[in-house]
Amino acid sequence: MDEVTIRKAVREDCTPMLELIKELAEYEKALHEVTLTLEQFTEDGFGNAPVWGAFVAETAGEIVGISLFYDRYSTWKGRRLYLEDLVVTEEMRGKQIGKKLFEATTDYGKSNNYSGMVFQVLNWNEPAINFYKKYSPKFDDKWLNVSIEFKV
Repeated sequence: MDEVTIRKAVREDCTPMLELIKELAEYEKALHEVTLTLEQFTEDGFGNAPVWGAFVAETAGEIVGISLFYDRYSTWKGRRLYLEDLVVTEEMRGKQIGKKLFEATTDYGKSNNYSGMVFQVLNWNEPAINFYKKYSPKFDDKWLNVSIEFKV
């Protein structure tokens, strides 16, 4: 295997990043829920007021993984990093790429004075749950996920 480089995402990475996001949605049997356009995704990450940041894993000139995150604020804990997606292409899983992306993200949070990082994992996604357990997370069964959709 070629060497894997972890680096901050740049505008030109948006197309392969969105493809990975769709790959994750397909794995979660929810591809039909991805309504984000490439233009909106690019603007939201690299426009005048970026709302997300990301690391990419690259090998042989190809993006094979992403860690996408953004700011969250807790009135109890202060600034928190929210990990929205950690995705590695199916064929590249098991090669420590997710670990490198995850640790680049936690290092970023620590070095930028976040008080911690939060994320969600589907209760049936055993491989992901087992991956995260290596980092001694606190799983919370007291809170329900809630969302409200706005018509845009």
